[in-house]
Amino acid sequence: MPRKIKKKDECNCRHFHHHGGGAVYGLGFIGAVIYYVSTATSFWMGVLGIIKALFWPAFLVFKLLAAL
Repeated sequence: MPRKIKKKDECNCRHFHHHGGGAVYGLGFIGAVIYYVSTATSFWMGVLGIIKALFWPAFLVFKLLAAL
């Protein structure tokens, strides 16, 4: 006897949906790239700025924890 497949609404599973985090990270990344690249004094400092922009949440958390 084949199993009856439940519809999405009938599922008893608990899913956590975090839809806004990607947008915040993306806007922060764009802002960080603009900041770091505009303040770069050479090409390689601009490249380093792009790498820093990828990890801007880690810098933010570090600075916030250091301020406590």
